[in-house]
Amino acid sequence: IYPLLRPFALGMCIMLFPTVLTVINGILKPTVAGTAAMVEGSETAIVALLDAREKAIQKTPYWQMFVGVDGQGDREKWYRYTNPDAGDEGMIEGLGNDIQFAMAKAQYNFKNTIKQWLSEVLQIIFEAAALCINTVRTFYLVVLGVLGPLVLGLSVFDGLQNTIRGWLSKYINVYLWLPVANVFGSILGKIQENMLKLDISQVEQNGQSFFSPTDTGYLIFLVIGIIGYMTVPSLANSIVQAAGNNALLSKATN
Repeated sequence: IYPLLRPFALGMCIMLFPTVLTVINGILKPTVAGTAAMVEGSETAIVALLDAREKAIQKTPYWQMFVGVDGQGDREKWYRYTNPDAGDEGMIEGLGNDIQFAMAKAQYNFKNTIKQWLSEVLQIIFEAAALCINTVRTFYLVVLGVLGPLVLGLSVFDGLQNTIRGWLSKYINVYLWLPVANVFGSILGKIQENMLKLDISQVEQNGQSFFSPTDTGYLIFLVIGIIGYMTVPSLANSIVQAAGNNALLSKATN
C-alpha cells in the first residue's frame, strides 16, 4: 500500500510546499535563536571592556608622553619620567633630549602604526569570513527552497527516490551553519573578553598592554578566528552528512 500512497503524499507536499518549508524551518529555528543569544551576551561584555581599556590606556604615562590629548605628546612629562633625578636642562642637554624624545616618539608611533594596519586588515578579513558564511548559507537555502518542489517531483520515479533524502540532509546541513558559527563566535567572544581583562590589568600595573588591538596576541587571535569560521561547513557536515554541497566554500577558503 505504501508505494501506491507515496506519489499522492509527495504531490500533497508539492502543493503545500511553503507550509512544508515553514515546518522544517520551525523545527530548526530554536538552534539559531539559542546560539544567537550566546553571541549577544558576549558582545555586550566586550563593548564595556573595550571602553574600560581605552580609559585605562589614556591614564598611562606612555600614552600621555607620546600621544596626549592633542596627539603631539608631552616632552616635559617624558623628561621628568626618564630623568627623575635630573635638574634643569642646559642648552646642549636640552637639544640632545629633544632628539631623544623625537626618536622615542617616532618609534612608539611607527610600531603602533604598523600593528594598527595589520590589525585593521585582519579585522576586515575576520568580519568578511563571518559574513561570507552567512551570505553563502542564505544563497544555498534560497536555491534549495526553490528546487524543493522539483526534487519532490523527481523522487516519485524509480531510481530517484533518494533525491528527497539528499535534499533534506543538505538543507539541514546548510541551515546548521549559522548555529555552528554562533557557537564559535561565542567562544571567540569569551576568549576576547578574558584577553581584555588581562589587558586592562597589565595597563594598570605596568602602563603598557600586551593584548591590545594592535599587539601580537590580538593579531594571532584574529587569524584563529578567520581559520575557524572557514571550518564551519565541515563541522556542520559532521553533524548531518551531505556530500557535494561545499565546493564553493572550499574554493573560497583556498
